[in-house]
Amino acid sequence: MKRRTLLASGASAALAAAIGAPLRAQAKTKVGFIYVGPINDGGWTQHHHESAKQMVEHFGGAIDFVYQESVPEGPDAERAITQMCLGGANLIFTTSFGYMDATINVASKFPNVKFEHATGYKMADNVGVYSARFYEGRAIQGTLAGRMTKTNKVGYIASVPIPEVVRGINAAFLHARKVNPNVEFKIIWIFEWLNPAKEADAAKALIEQGCDVVLQHTDSTAPQAAAKEAGNVYTFGQAADMAEYGPMPRISSIIDNWAPYYIARAQQVIDGSWTPAFTWDGIGAGMVGIGEISDVVPAEFKAEAEAMRDAIAAGSYHPFTGPIKKQDGSDWLAAGEIADDMTLGGLNFYVEGIEGDIPS
Repeated sequence: MKRRTLLASGASAALAAAIGAPLRAQAKTKVGFIYVGPINDGGWTQHHHESAKQMVEHFGGAIDFVYQESVPEGPDAERAITQMCLGGANLIFTTSFGYMDATINVASKFPNVKFEHATGYKMADNVGVYSARFYEGRAIQGTLAGRMTKTNKVGYIASVPIPEVVRGINAAFLHARKVNPNVEFKIIWIFEWLNPAKEADAAKALIEQGCDVVLQHTDSTAPQAAAKEAGNVYTFGQAADMAEYGPMPRISSIIDNWAPYYIARAQQVIDGSWTPAFTWDGIGAGMVGIGEISDVVPAEFKAEAEAMRDAIAAGSYHPFTGPIKKQDGSDWLAAGEIADDMTLGGLNFYVEGIEGDIPS
């Protein structure tokens, strides 16, 4: 039998050579990424791109990697995703909330292509969704902000008014208030994920209003630069460590770690086991990292923040644990009650103590 197998293999090879059909290596899997910002933005897009490159390195020559940066949300995104499909992509990651409808629309036209959409909620037979529990990191930032402020005024640069951003504001505020009941938040919405000029202007405006801690849910390092210029203002890295601004003004950070997810999903496409899934992981799973806390922070406050990080990772503490009231004073969570994912996924209100309205 072995000899027959060998002879058959040899005959097949000879026949292929004879008719001019060379034996071909297995085709590479083509993986594409659509980015909302430039790959050197210092934050969100840069970290997605660095994670994508780790994926490519992991698979060696088995992956054909393509990407398009600075793709606006809306019709431009649909055109870019379509072009990537026509270019032969097998798997496409669309890495911004505003790509959701474009991803769904294109996916319906290319049923054999697998899609992964970041931070959205719409799925299909060939569309999976993934996000990180950024609010876990915001709780830690809020704790540090409440401890470190001397003016009791904390600024927050908010990007786009979606539940992800509202969750972050609420988590940070709740934990700042837990350690410092006198804290107030001043929030500026810029209605964009990335706009260094607007981010810098927002940071300067908050500092002028007396904020000596500034948090951001925007993508560039512009707020860090504005705080450094002002002096005596604390900031936190967003999506990337932004360690170049440490030990002041950046005293810690939220770090997005997408590489393990990208590797796992690409492997599933390669081996044919991919199915659409909704993934929402946090500190415990390693998708959300907490950057090193600067020595500018007193040791007891640093230990307090690290203990919270460890408790969240272990599942023994949830940042949205009652009692918590809504902004209008009505009850939301009873004592000991934990917010469910369905509620958090659509969160559209501020908690008690935050002033102002969420833009519509």
